[in-house]
Amino acid sequence: MTKVVPNPNEPNWRKNFRTSFPLDISYIPIGVACGILLHAAGFNAFNTILVSLLVFSGGAQFLIASMLTINSPLLTIVLMLFFLELRYALLGSSLSKYLKGQNTWFLLLFAGSMNDENYAVNYLKFSTDKDFTQRDALQIEHWSLLFWTVSNLVGSLVGTAITIDLTVVHFALTALFLFMIVMQVKSFLKIIIATLAACLAVLFLVMTKSTLGLVFATLTASFIGFVADNYLTKQKKRSRLLKMFKNPAGTPKE
Repeated sequence: MTKVVPNPNEPNWRKNFRTSFPLDISYIPIGVACGILLHAAGFNAFNTILVSLLVFSGGAQFLIASMLTINSPLLTIVLMLFFLELRYALLGSSLSKYLKGQNTWFLLLFAGSMNDENYAVNYLKFSTDKDFTQRDALQIEHWSLLFWTVSNLVGSLVGTAITIDLTVVHFALTALFLFMIVMQVKSFLKIIIATLAACLAVLFLVMTKSTLGLVFATLTASFIGFVADNYLTKQKKRSRLLKMFKNPAGTPKE
């Protein structure tokens, strides 16, 4: 097999576009679907472009569309978005060591156009390619942002030509979050916490008679999950220490 040798004269923008292209293409179907649902929720083309640029998160935009169709209070939507997107604080902190020396405006622009997928691409490139620069990472973010925004716009325009039953919006969001849960299931504890969150959501929705119950359920389940995970981690470390003391190096096991 012939090895492809990178062209040293290739412009950076083309190289970064080639790097981000598989990710960009994957945005098209889900971006079009998101645009259609946003239109069904009452967004015109301009508002769709605006929310795509300012939010740039498939999960968040599906959440916005779903909660608007059930007339949720603005405060509830903002709080749900806050907790949904809080993970970006952790993702951004893991990239911070590669962004040292940049000014506040660059960091603000970088943070505003980061999402889960381009974070993964940039982290891999920073870790494996010594020639990969901060400007390259920003370009990859902007390529993905461009494809996502255009896909949302196309979906919004398609939405003007077809009629969407609003129940589809609710199903789409439910399906999206079920998929996210399945992808996160790597331990029995996560299954327990997900089940607990579902039960608490029903309980708090009945008690509060408002979608704010979802916020309370999320906070309560997250706190319980954090405490349980922290306890199990400490127990595991303690168990390892006990094994080390009982079977020090060089001591044959019975």
